[in-house]
Amino acid sequence: MEKKVFGYPTFDEHGEQVLTTYDNEYRDMLMDIRVYRMKAGEERSFVRGGEEIAVLLFSGTIRFQCGGVDKEVSRKDVFTEGPWAVHAPSGVEIKVTAVKDAEILVQCTKNDRSFEVKLYAPEDAPWKYSGGKKDLYETAGRQVNTIFDHDICPESNMVLGEVLNVRGNWSGYLPHRHPQPETYYFKFDRPEGFGASFVGDQVFKSVDGSFSAIPGGELHPQSCAPGFVMYTCWMIRHLDGNPWLQTDRCEDEAYLWMHDADFA
Repeated sequence: MEKKVFGYPTFDEHGEQVLTTYDNEYRDMLMDIRVYRMKAGEERSFVRGGEEIAVLLFSGTIRFQCGGVDKEVSRKDVFTEGPWAVHAPSGVEIKVTAVKDAEILVQCTKNDRSFEVKLYAPEDAPWKYSGGKKDLYETAGRQVNTIFDHDICPESNMVLGEVLNVRGNWSGYLPHRHPQPETYYFKFDRPEGFGASFVGDQVFKSVDGSFSAIPGGELHPQSCAPGFVMYTCWMIRHLDGNPWLQTDRCEDEAYLWMHDADFA
């Protein structure tokens, strides 16, 4: 029986959208990931013993209070402005107050290691163009940022970053795999926007608010329909003794010929 690797969660009456947990059908992700819609004036606090937590602003205006951090930040949306995120170790509370209506993502995983609370600003995670081989740029172009990874925060057990697909283009191409589990959360610049997410031999229609839960070792390219910009929040869980590194992109041998092909 194939593992369930796609999800279409809805927001409950409290504004919470549950993606992966430690005991639901996506437990192999080894992360607890949720999205919250907050009304102006609403407050939420996040703290867990034995777990690190990252809170990423998708849109709106919020006030972050955590350790020595106390800052009001704004983001119009994920398509036009860069990320604001707070990352805290076990036992440290992250308090989020919505100054205006806002949407946030909360990523957690088990980790007893200590590290300094960090507020990441847009200039800390600049967008970089990525498209593989130059001849593929018209079909596999995307912008990528890395908010934190093993190089930036070696004490963390997680990676957090974002991708913006050029309209109609592919992402994660050439098809690649790595042993660490990864979760993608999708947004589109229009409500009718859609794409396709491939996990191994399974494929699903990615829509706004959907996600894919990618087991370690599975190929996972994505594509976006023409006319739409697709945003992906990508979250990787390091394995004990085997953290994911930027150099760990293992492209499938069946497609390596494209590096030397002339598509002109």
